[in-house]
Amino acid sequence: MSISAALSSALSGLTASSRMAQVTSSNVANAMTEGYGRREVSLSAKSLGGTGVGVEIDGVTRQVNETVIQDRRLADAEAGHASLLSTFYNDMEAMVGNPEDPTSLSAKMANFDAALIEASSSPDSSVRLASVVTSANNITSHINDASQQINAARLTADSTIASEVERLNMTLQQVDDINEQILRQAASGNDSSALLDKRQVLIDQVAEFVPIKTYVRDNDQLAIYTTSGAMLLDGTVAEIGFEAAGQMAPHFSVANGQLSTLTLNGEAVSSGDRGLFGGGSLGALFEIRDTLAPAAQEQLDAVARDLITRFEDSSVDSTWTVGAAGFFTDAGSAFDATLEQGLASRISVNSAVDPKDGGDLWRLRDGIYATSQGAVGNSAMLTSMSEAMSEALAPASGDFGSTVRSAFGLVSDLVSGFSTKRQSAELVESYATAKQSTLTQTELSYGVDTDQELQALLLIEQSYAANARVMQTLDSLIQRLLEI
Repeated sequence: MSISAALSSALSGLTASSRMAQVTSSNVANAMTEGYGRREVSLSAKSLGGTGVGVEIDGVTRQVNETVIQDRRLADAEAGHASLLSTFYNDMEAMVGNPEDPTSLSAKMANFDAALIEASSSPDSSVRLASVVTSANNITSHINDASQQINAARLTADSTIASEVERLNMTLQQVDDINEQILRQAASGNDSSALLDKRQVLIDQVAEFVPIKTYVRDNDQLAIYTTSGAMLLDGTVAEIGFEAAGQMAPHFSVANGQLSTLTLNGEAVSSGDRGLFGGGSLGALFEIRDTLAPAAQEQLDAVARDLITRFEDSSVDSTWTVGAAGFFTDAGSAFDATLEQGLASRISVNSAVDPKDGGDLWRLRDGIYATSQGAVGNSAMLTSMSEAMSEALAPASGDFGSTVRSAFGLVSDLVSGFSTKRQSAELVESYATAKQSTLTQTELSYGVDTDQELQALLLIEQSYAANARVMQTLDSLIQRLLEI
């Protein structure tokens, strides 16, 4: 090998070692940076006229496992979906309360029955009669509040959908912008690894809302589709539309036009969890707004209906007539089966027996529609009211089946139903979270290993020193030749 060839080889070795040291240092410095892909310097043999003259730097490659990243993104969407449903059912269970909790609906029902029994043993006691009205008001207030909480959950889901759609559109546009920047970098021969890191972070944000698949096109251009086949980005950016309701009521639905669905490039698409955008947080929010919360409202309405209709009976109150309101009312009126939706938000105690509303406690003894007081020792109506609470009846509505139940049994089934669904949702969430964690750890295993990088730095240092030693030796040879 000639001196010039040896000099060229050593110089190229120094250049390669310097570049490798720079890249390795960057790896170590960004070991904990989100979205950072480990870099490697690609080298090849350099020759001139068939003679080796060192190494050539072909470029810097970004080392990531796209298959693992794709799977982790799907797990992110699944975990986000499961978390929202688990939180919803946890809130629903807390809404009605644990039966052992003195503030629960079950406890308030028990207190009402106890107040009826105590009042029937001493019907002349205004204190005990007042306790019946107070405990009944506690029940209706709890049911009213629960209905409002369901309504609030639907409104929160609706507003969150609007927020997520806005973020989704913005993020997709940012990914498209980075695609263009990567294209320009490729055209100019520059390294685009930093842009690829940034793009990965943005795509991870998209995967929080909806499960996606990505496809690499020419020149590192990336296309994004939902797993159900909706195109989000492929040369052009899709426009996703949604109109927030701004307010909510139990009767609001997509069918009656008071709630919005998603649009994709101006065309309406299925917004349910089984639609084009199902499987992630967006799908879960639509499921809560349009399916789960309305189902919870329906069951709560059924409990309210059961309470009202138990006392709309002449066997309970001899002064009651068909079409009149009973002890429990629909905002002061008799129950109308055609207006059951949202009944839980309107159930109230008849004002005729509540002194706070100008009513009279003696009507609990003599009948709501009695024209005058009777004997103060008459406990027949109070006893009948207690018996009505215990009577086994088949629920007229709600997803409770046809099994006959007492008023207490129906509330118990309501609590049990929410508890069962909450436990099932937590199991799904636990599995989804474990899967997400496992895939995240697997992805990290393909990332920067600082121990390995530091070992590589030692080898690079040795390589640099060896090439520098060659340069020094060649310099000595040249100086010796010049002295001859």
